[in-house]
Amino acid sequence: MVAVSIVIITRDQSEILIECLDKAKLITDDIVIIDNGNVNNQDNVYAEGCRVFKKSWDGYGANKNKGLLAAKYDWVLSIDADEVPDDELITALHQLDYINPEVAYDVKFRTYFGGKMIRFGSWGKDHHIRLFNRNIVRWLDTTVHETLVLPPNVQVEKVNGYLHHYSVKDAVEYDIKNGLYAKLSAIKYFNSGKKAGFVKLYISPVFGFLKNYIFHMGFLDGREGWQIAKITLKNTRRKYYLLNQMQSLKPKKHLYKDSFAIEY
Repeated sequence: MVAVSIVIITRDQSEILIECLDKAKLITDDIVIIDNGNVNNQDNVYAEGCRVFKKSWDGYGANKNKGLLAAKYDWVLSIDADEVPDDELITALHQLDYINPEVAYDVKFRTYFGGKMIRFGSWGKDHHIRLFNRNIVRWLDTTVHETLVLPPNVQVEKVNGYLHHYSVKDAVEYDIKNGLYAKLSAIKYFNSGKKAGFVKLYISPVFGFLKNYIFHMGFLDGREGWQIAKITLKNTRRKYYLLNQMQSLKPKKHLYKDSFAIEY
C-alpha cells in the first residue's frame, strides 16, 4: 500500500464502481467515497474498508473538496466512479516517492463508448491531473467541469498507465448526459456574466465538430466517432442557446442555482 488516499464521488454507478474499488484496494488502505445520493439504496456495492460519507450535492468541484477534507493522507488520487486504474498505473503509483508536495501528476485516459475504446477525436487524447498533494492543490468550487487550482510553483509530471473511463453505454445515454451538462454549463456561464453571441451560437459548434471529427480524426472511430462528434456539436449549440434564453428572459443580477447531479 502507498500513502495515498483515493477519493471517489459517486451516485448510482454500481456496476463499474465495483471494479474500480477492487483496483483501488491494490493501491491504498484509504478509500474515501463521497456518496451524493444513492437513490437505489445500493450501499452493498461499497467494498469493505471504504469510508463512505453521504453528502448533499453542491457541485462537482465542491463535493470533490469534501473528499479532500475527509482523506487520511495528504496525497490524493481523484477517481470518478466510472473509471478503473489499470495494472500499469497501479505499479507506477507504487514506484513514486511522494516527497515533493509541489508536484502534481497527469494521468492518461482510455475512454469507452459502449464497449468500444475510442482512439481518436478529443476522447482519444484525454488526460487529466488526478494525483496531487491536498495541501497545495484543490478543486475550484464549480458546479460542472471541475478544475484544479494549481499554484504557479507546482510542477506537472506524467505518470505511466491509464485510467479506463467507461463513459456511456450508447448514443442515447450520451445525449441525455450532454443535455444535463448543457444546462449546468449555461447556468455557470450566466452566473459568471459570459455572453452567448453570434460566434458562440453558430461558429463554435461547427468548429468543435470539425476539430473533433476531422482534425483529430474522429472519423477513424467509425460509427461511434460520428455519434460523439454529432452529439458534441448539439451540446455546444444547446448550452449557448440556453444561455441566450437566460439573458433574454431574466435580469442580469439573478443567480441561477441547480440542485441535481447526473449519474457518474
